Amino acid sequence: MIENGTSDDPVRRWRASAGDPASVLLDGFHALKHALRFGGDVRHVLTSDKPALLALAEELADDLTGDLDALAEQVPVTALRTLLPKVHPTGVAALAVRPDAAANLARLREVPRPAPVVLLDNPRNLGNIGAVVRLAAGFGATGVVTTGSLDPWHPNAVRGSAGLHFAGAVERLTLPELPPGPVYALDPEGVDIRSVTFPDDAILAFGSERQGISDELRERATALVAVPMQARVSSFNLATSVAMGLFHWMSRGTAAPAAAAGVNGAAAGPTLFSPGL
Repeated sequence: MIENGTSDDPVRRWRASAGDPASVLLDGFHALKHALRFGGDVRHVLTSDKPALLALAEELADDLTGDLDALAEQVPVTALRTLLPKVHPTGVAALAVRPDAAANLARLREVPRPAPVVLLDNPRNLGNIGAVVRLAAGFGATGVVTTGSLDPWHPNAVRGSAGLHFAGAVERLTLPELPPGPVYALDPEGVDIRSVTFPDDAILAFGSERQGISDELRERATALVAVPMQARVSSFNLATSVAMGLFHWMSRGTAAPAAAAGVNGAAAGPTLFSPGL
């Protein structure tokens, strides 16, 4: 658990917390915004311009202006440069606590499960992991599970998700540790995805960017499914494939999904289009 420390110096308190394995770096306004909206335990918020931060919150996330006013501490931009590889253009960074793994596993293993789990089998690119976590949050998936050596909570992955790791359960597991549910693995040798219906408790599995799914996952899969693709096109990228799989689940000829939990748990209907931020 991250301790706030005893010093009144916010830079010193940041340094004392940053090395904790439970610490999650939130780089920029949007990562901080999403962590707060989805219940992240945010401990330290530093900004080089607090009035500008609050004005940005008023414009883009007025539900969080009060929280940010209470949390944010202003420090010189030179101090931020000593703490971060690169200061975000919004001039703000924060440290949060990584969610409890046991709670995440309980969420992933919930039966019945209201939405699929996305499985990334040995992904090799942290930015792709972040992009998939962001997609999973947008579609209301239960969470994202990865196998392999990469930590899905690496700062580069959290940056790629814009802090939306806190919207679902994100964990690294082995294949024997997968939550219950039928496994549908995307593979060029599979049946046409349009002939398959994904149930809510499905695990939608996607292979690594270069090698595809592993032999172990292939043997474990309930079914292999493929997205039709024009001849001579080698592949879709990982995030695009995940988006197609989740959209196929969401659009299966049933009524629109129930309103998802929105800001601070309030009911909120789906947004048809939201530009990247």
